[in-house]
Amino acid sequence: MGSVVISGATSGAVTLAVPAEAGTRTITFPAATGTVLTSVTAGTILQVVSATKTDTFSTTTVDSFVDITGMSVAITPSATSSKILVLYDVQMSGSEIFFMQLVRASTAIKVGDSDSANRIETTAGGTFQASNNDKVIVIAGNFLDAPSTTDATTYKLQGRVYSASKSFSVNRTINDTNATYSGRGASTITVMEVAG
Repeated sequence: MGSVVISGATSGAVTLAVPAEAGTRTITFPAATGTVLTSVTAGTILQVVSATKTDTFSTTTVDSFVDITGMSVAITPSATSSKILVLYDVQMSGSEIFFMQLVRASTAIKVGDSDSANRIETTAGGTFQASNNDKVIVIAGNFLDAPSTTDATTYKLQGRVYSASKSFSVNRTINDTNATYSGRGASTITVMEVAG
């Protein structure tokens, strides 16, 4: 059957037609009364969730990743076929080499391949302000993820610093000097649901 015709109560009709295509497709009708069913083109942005961190963060936890407070967002995809586009920029500083990773729930994503050695496979790493502790760098990037779920999904950023008695900071310099040659910034993480 190529189409279904639904007649109106007093006049008119609505025809549901199926195009000639390979494979099958499922249309799920909304539970809410009065909801309009629309067709969505693949690649359409369905929703956007964003968080901007304007306060500072610092930690002296070394050699393990820790959550950067305020750099976390949750999104509930409307379909398992949806992709999630993650955009982020983080202003970081460290008193030693520091790393940053993107995480979905508890799983690191967008990480380099492991070679079973001592290297840290991460989203961004090996960064260090070589000149002094009154500088920050911006670590920015994006990643198109395929979580394959309609459950609420959290994306967050974590940081890690190398060596004992060291630290890394977000939105401030390591020294955080109250001077005109020092500064503080803001960081953002944004997620967008992209129709599959």
